[in-house]
Amino acid sequence: MTNPFSPLPRQPKATVSKGKKPAPAPYPGAKPAGSAAKKNPLFEKKPKNFGIGMAVKPTTDLTRFVKWPEYVRLQRQKVILNQRLKVPPAIAQFSQVLDKNTATQLFRLLNKYKGETKQEKKVRLEERAKEIADGKKSGEGKKPVFVKSGLNHVIGLVEAKKANLVVIADDVDPIELVVFLPALCRKMGVPYTIVKGKARLGAVVGRKTSSVLAFGEVKAEDKAELAKLVSAIKSNYTDKNEEARKHWGGGVRGHKSIAKLEGRARAAGLDPTKVSHTV
Repeated sequence: MTNPFSPLPRQPKATVSKGKKPAPAPYPGAKPAGSAAKKNPLFEKKPKNFGIGMAVKPTTDLTRFVKWPEYVRLQRQKVILNQRLKVPPAIAQFSQVLDKNTATQLFRLLNKYKGETKQEKKVRLEERAKEIADGKKSGEGKKPVFVKSGLNHVIGLVEAKKANLVVIADDVDPIELVVFLPALCRKMGVPYTIVKGKARLGAVVGRKTSSVLAFGEVKAEDKAELAKLVSAIKSNYTDKNEEARKHWGGGVRGHKSIAKLEGRARAAGLDPTKVSHTV
């Protein structure tokens, strides 16, 4: 029986052949594998380390962590509240606005009848005064045709049936100022529409904002365009939203509420896609 603790026999040493040469490089001028590339002393490699107290991290989107100003928070909360709360039909109709293509045609025509500036009005009155001084009658001067603005003025035109088209802003605050105007226009048979942005209406008449504008008289060359526009508004807005304006608005659930109801539906073995997104 052999001793397990006996030393192993020595292995013979490998013989090294001295006559063989290494194979030549595959391409002329190629550097051998072991040689390191020369470094330019002018450019020092400085790898970044994003650990604590080291290199500055790249910029990231911090929108979720920003403390927004109070007015921004209030206007965002107001938008959410308007979606969540149930809204009566008289107010809900202001969420139905004119489509973009028809609104573009409307504002193109409105800009043709922009109100005159103070300087232009001064020049016009001075010229009219000279004409009166020359012996012309005061009634001969023609007053320029402009779009009508001002809530009381427009209401008077609608009641007198002198308005050809009424344009109402959807974001008037308080909404009680114009909430009755669509019903008044329907009663008097005056075409109307609701568009986005009181600032857009204000830009037409040279103010910051304007709640309502109205077309009174227009030039003879624009009467056909106005009639075509009124017809387009009737088909694209009035008839389209006739049924929608009679229903309550708002009551839209949030994402968390919908997710909770879908979870309950799954637990009860129901289809979660059939969960109502409104109250």
